[in-house]
Amino acid sequence: MPYAELTVTLPSAVWIGALSREFSETTFRVLSAIPRDRDGVGLVEVSGTDPTAVLTAMSEKPTVTAAEVVHRNDDTAVVQFETTAPLLLSAAQASGMPLSLPLEISDGRAHVRVTASRDRIAALGEELEELELSYTLDRLYDSVTDTSPLSPTQREALLTAVERGYYDTPRDISLTELAEELNTAKSSLSGTLHRAEETVVKTFVTDRLDADVDMDSPSH
Repeated sequence: MPYAELTVTLPSAVWIGALSREFSETTFRVLSAIPRDRDGVGLVEVSGTDPTAVLTAMSEKPTVTAAEVVHRNDDTAVVQFETTAPLLLSAAQASGMPLSLPLEISDGRAHVRVTASRDRIAALGEELEELELSYTLDRLYDSVTDTSPLSPTQREALLTAVERGYYDTPRDISLTELAEELNTAKSSLSGTLHRAEETVVKTFVTDRLDADVDMDSPSH
């Protein structure tokens, strides 16, 4: 079945579009999302240098009707939220297909992954246009097995890390310097690289060592 990766530009009128621009070094990962009447309910992981400021700004958005922290550490928080403007969820629902989660959002751009027929992928594009959401189709595969297991953000971070010598011994660049080069928070980059490394290692073990590995097991 076809698989597509899209980058959707979220306008500042959308709460998470405005929030992710205001806190451009913060990464938002939507872990789950469901429609409820005309509203949406979900879980979002907020990773960055100052989650407290992000959470305060989030609770002040008019279209965010509820925001409750369910997990918290120094640079990451998981928030259960309710919103009256779940535009991406509405577009997916109207086109008749689910979004692949987690869905990563940073600096006003949502990286969307879907597995569906070409007709439904086209229908999603039409729904996004109907909602006046601009998007680019980054990749379209005939089969999900042909895809890269990494998100665009993970791929960029990992390739840059390799090219700049982060994985050399000794390292040619520190995590702090790499984060500055990628214009992101050190804590956010650390999490992105960790998830990318986990995916690459598990994919290698599964494909090359013929071992049974749970690719969907959560990171610790």
